[in-house]
Amino acid sequence: MHLEPVVGLEIHCQLLTATKIFCGCATTFGAAPNTHVCPVCLGLPGALPVLNRQAVEFAIRAAVALGSTVNATSIFARKNYFYPDLPKGYQISQYDRPLATGGEVRIGDTTVRLTRIHMEEDAGKSLHHGFPESDRHTLLDFNRAGVPLIEIVTEPDLRSAADAAICFSQLREILVAIGVNDGNMEEGSLRCDANVSLRPVGETTLGAKAEVKNVNSFRFLQKALEYEITRQRGVLESGGRVEQETRLWNSDTGTTESMRSKEGAHDYRYFPEPDLPPLQVDAAWVARITASMPELPEARQGRLVAAHGISDYDADVLVRLIPGAADFFEAAVAAGAAAKTASNWIQGEIRRKLKEVGSDSVAAVPFGPAALAELTGLVDSQVISSSAAKDVFEAMWETGQPARAIVDAKGLAQIGDTAALEAIVDAVLAANPDPVAQYRAGKVQTFGFLVGQVMKASKGKANPAVAGEILKARIG
Repeated sequence: MHLEPVVGLEIHCQLLTATKIFCGCATTFGAAPNTHVCPVCLGLPGALPVLNRQAVEFAIRAAVALGSTVNATSIFARKNYFYPDLPKGYQISQYDRPLATGGEVRIGDTTVRLTRIHMEEDAGKSLHHGFPESDRHTLLDFNRAGVPLIEIVTEPDLRSAADAAICFSQLREILVAIGVNDGNMEEGSLRCDANVSLRPVGETTLGAKAEVKNVNSFRFLQKALEYEITRQRGVLESGGRVEQETRLWNSDTGTTESMRSKEGAHDYRYFPEPDLPPLQVDAAWVARITASMPELPEARQGRLVAAHGISDYDADVLVRLIPGAADFFEAAVAAGAAAKTASNWIQGEIRRKLKEVGSDSVAAVPFGPAALAELTGLVDSQVISSSAAKDVFEAMWETGQPARAIVDAKGLAQIGDTAALEAIVDAVLAANPDPVAQYRAGKVQTFGFLVGQVMKASKGKANPAVAGEILKARIG
């Protein structure tokens, strides 16, 4: 019996609001435990939630970017289940009437359909070590309780662990590009649950699934699913039955571990949140948000190729691999830089320098796109050589001074004056009679040696093209 994996994802995305979803407490990461709390997020009697408008707008942005339909009316509900890290004992979420439905993510030729996007509050954090009482107690930090989330739920359209990791990556890319999430998975602002089951190829009925909870990296998601697929296949092929359960990924052992039996919707005992009215979103509100949306990564990559003539690879690096690089590139081109030249400098020297200083974003570059355009212009106009340009670049990085000022101060301009170069060439020819004779005898590779001698004699300032022309004229 040949079995195929069936995978669906649930992406938990923290929205980049300054305050929580139902109160004014800060959402800043890393504060001292239990300092960003108030009667609302602590669930104290009489404290009423008030919905954060910016959280709703960010949720709508995500829905628009993913092609989902924003529902005119959505309902918040109480999800009654034992949450040790939510002080009121239930979570405010959305269930049967979510903010948005439908939408899709494309992975090559595969379309991964979205079931829903709904809003909810995050839970707090249980702390099991690092404190004097950790051997006897679980400590609770409620700073994260009430932080606004959206949950993006896909249909079970994925058929491999690798595709699931790609889907998660593409969703992260979109959410970061539209400014609703910072993409920081180490801090937990983007997390993924994966539902995985196996079934015979050709069948349409889903098998019993395991949910792998709270995976916070693409690599771990792929490894967790690969392990879980292998585990379930072994159970089924040996005649056993897969238990529907929730499992946790243990990156230390490279295995998933059983956490609890998997709940169904009835276990959560949803009912409408009595303290929040239905959320009404009219078409005009959605239209205003749609009009303000930035260009999505895939569309921008295609436009860079079409508008500037760079390769798909170059556009992909600028848009996806170096944060802020596409903006920097287009501004440099607008300032006069040749597109391919600007792309090469960003991917080459700028990226190298960013790694050297421990950054991955062009926001850390100490000069602007126009300064890069000036530098590349000096090379293109043969004022300085390519090698000298790298020295100028280093000086620009260290001092923030413009390229032309550095060239003038350090005397790095190439010698392009014909008379001056003729004198240098004549001196080199006089000092190297044997290579000259060898060249005239047909050993043409000695020409490169003679050009090198001219560059050495001029301390690297000779214009190589002009120097080469004079050499050929003298010894041709």
